[in-house]
Amino acid sequence: MTELYYSLAGALVGFLVGMTGVGGGSLMAPILVLGFGFAPSLAVGTDLWFATFTKVVGGLVHRRFGSPDWTVIGRLAMGSVPAAVLTLLYLGFAEGGKLNSDLLMKLLGAMLVITAVLVPIKHIIHAPVTRMRALLGERLGVTQLAVTIAAGAVVGCLVTLTSIGAGALVAVVLMFLYPLRLNAKSLVGTDIVHAIPLALIAAIGHSWLGNVNWELLGMLLIGSIPGVIAGSLAAGKIGETWVRLALAAMLAFSGVKMLTA
Repeated sequence: MTELYYSLAGALVGFLVGMTGVGGGSLMAPILVLGFGFAPSLAVGTDLWFATFTKVVGGLVHRRFGSPDWTVIGRLAMGSVPAAVLTLLYLGFAEGGKLNSDLLMKLLGAMLVITAVLVPIKHIIHAPVTRMRALLGERLGVTQLAVTIAAGAVVGCLVTLTSIGAGALVAVVLMFLYPLRLNAKSLVGTDIVHAIPLALIAAIGHSWLGNVNWELLGMLLIGSIPGVIAGSLAAGKIGETWVRLALAAMLAFSGVKMLTA
């Protein structure tokens, strides 16, 4: 019976990922920790594999890979990939494969609260930022490159530690750094393409650290793959504004609960 609940949770998260594009990590992590009582480190490792698969399937169904900016992806990866590897090495050799559960709970809670703010905000600010393109221009030069790499490094570290942050955080950063270069379609494509290898590297690393429950992952994926397909097909047919607000409220509640645990 417990396995059925895991699959139902996977189906729910998959549906929401497919419909809204919100990262699977920010949705599944609190369910595994608060709902099913898994240790934070095990939840993060399993969640990274879950996020990798759902991101791939959701992206293929949405067909939003059409206009990824490979230059920007490369800049992000220059920061995120080394940061993910270094974070994994730190966890493996300095922390014995796992962060202190209390510290990890606080990190998870903080990332959930940040994501809860960004989920509705990034859609609200996209239009005014777009209108400002002619005024902003792209005159950042070396600073733009450095900030992109630095932002990638921060995201790489956060995703490896918490499985959260590859979606909403990157989208908002790119929105401000590349107002002329990335339109809405390119922004989504770039975000998704960068998130997949980052989550995959972090997931492989957590497998090495022994932080993955493979049976749990299988049960989650049994539900999530049809769920993400159904959610992708439902996108645009359901009022996404209200769904995003409900998701933001849920993420904020989960984040506060973890911070105060």
